[in-house]
Amino acid sequence: MKWIRDEEFIRGKVPMTKFNIRILTMAYLSIEEGDKLLDIGAGTGSISIEASLQGAEVWAIEKNQEGIDIINKNKSKFNVTIDVIEGEAPEVLPDIKFNKCFLGGSGGKLKEIFEYLNDHMEPKGILCGNFITLNNLNHFLQLLKAYEYTDVDVQLIQSSYMDKIGLMRGNNPIFIAKGVKR
Repeated sequence: MKWIRDEEFIRGKVPMTKFNIRILTMAYLSIEEGDKLLDIGAGTGSISIEASLQGAEVWAIEKNQEGIDIINKNKSKFNVTIDVIEGEAPEVLPDIKFNKCFLGGSGGKLKEIFEYLNDHMEPKGILCGNFITLNNLNHFLQLLKAYEYTDVDVQLIQSSYMDKIGLMRGNNPIFIAKGVKR
């Protein structure tokens, strides 16, 4: 398995799940060939691309037009099939069943997304989200509990990178949280 480095993605000004967070997120999602992944708040499509390369069928939801354009460019660059849907969740989410879901952004509609997943996520399906604020993380964890998800796990990742002259530069700390639907 070859993982894609950050610099290989077409970026623009759209947020992207960075390499080390992306790889951990993929591990939490346990993506396998034949999975059906819903990527909500897909940004540049980095999670969607990686999942598609591992054999998952992917739906990428993004409300930002620049994000849609970049996802489509990355989709072409990496020669993957992804159903890209422009709009805001949960209004534009497809009426099909998924067994994996990644939340890269919720647009403040976590509860509504959980209501959608209650009907569209298969039993034993994995829901994973990345959060930069404690408020969103706490709301996500409360909803996991309210909807009786099991195997809940949370990890705080603080990382840095070395710049061109050798100084360490910090990335934003990210919380990765996941649960398994009953």
